[in-house]
Amino acid sequence: MKKLLAWLSPLLLAMLIVGCSDQSAAGATKDDDQSSGKKQADNAKTIEYKITPKSKSILTPYQAIEPPEDAKPFKERYSEKVRKKMPHAEAHGGDPDRTVPLGQTLLKGKEDKTNGPLKDHRLVAYYGTPNSEHMGVLGEMPPEEMMEELKEKTRAYSKADPSHPAVPMIELISTVAQRKPGESGDYITDTPDEDIERYAKLAKEHGALLLLDVQLGRAPVMKEVKKLKPYLKLPYVHLAIDTEYSVDEGEIPGEDLGQVDGSEIQKAVEYVNDLVEENHLPDKMVLVHQFGNGVVQNKDKINPTEHVEVPLNYDGFGDPAIKMSAYGKLVRKQGMQYGGFKLFYQNDDPLLKPKQVLKLDPAPAVINYQ
Repeated sequence: MKKLLAWLSPLLLAMLIVGCSDQSAAGATKDDDQSSGKKQADNAKTIEYKITPKSKSILTPYQAIEPPEDAKPFKERYSEKVRKKMPHAEAHGGDPDRTVPLGQTLLKGKEDKTNGPLKDHRLVAYYGTPNSEHMGVLGEMPPEEMMEELKEKTRAYSKADPSHPAVPMIELISTVAQRKPGESGDYITDTPDEDIERYAKLAKEHGALLLLDVQLGRAPVMKEVKKLKPYLKLPYVHLAIDTEYSVDEGEIPGEDLGQVDGSEIQKAVEYVNDLVEENHLPDKMVLVHQFGNGVVQNKDKINPTEHVEVPLNYDGFGDPAIKMSAYGKLVRKQGMQYGGFKLFYQNDDPLLKPKQVLKLDPAPAVINYQ
């Protein structure tokens, strides 16, 4: 049994407990509906979207928000003073300790064999569930209003780095960890199909992507991933795994810090890769969330494939300097392909601006706001 979260800040514990408790309360009213036989894998209504092998190479199921014509290349935003001070490191923005050139999103020594969205773009996401206002932006405003704000935020990143036009993405929690066992005994509750379908339709209408996030509780990774098969067969839907909520027998999400072994995550990567091949889909992404060191075990077992990109997303909050340092330790030094970085509207002080986020090494290919 892993240690309790005594070493974590009271603020984190409060956030996890409040989020889980709020969802538990909301889920309690939905358990009866779900117990009537409503299962995502059985009843999800697949949105019609025909793709053929011939069209796969040219189909782009999303619309990047292009930068304005006067947008400058990102590295030109560094001051002339910095360039003169360290001319030998100009390509790295004046920082001789960088591992990759300023603005590059791939980790040093990594490659991307896919035609996935991260190869030439950046994804900017709003995170949460419509069933809780304590777990992210999606619970704080109506869907259409949220989408308009998301597109404005995405536009800011396209302007900040025109070499990677940004694409809006909705990160919807599809299974939510809770403090009660629930019907399945796995300490999770499923987001209703109608909510997933509503946000899938919203993403499609706005040229955005939908990222379905699984908080595991005591459930195995693949049990929750397979529930999402009907949605993952849509060309604009991708997968995220929230590792810190994966707990063992006798532990409770929000009280015990979870962890997931890389071999289990790799099964999900290969499962999504097979879905792409079998259904002639555009290449996809499996995003791995991590709060702190040790939450994702055996990262060397996680590898991108021919059809799946794998970003490692740093989820810490609080002081920007600490967050940026942790990104270096947990993503740059331990990442598998791309980096992701989460920003918290209520818990980061101050909230980093896009141009500050993009100075990270490597520049995050995914930025999500909670």
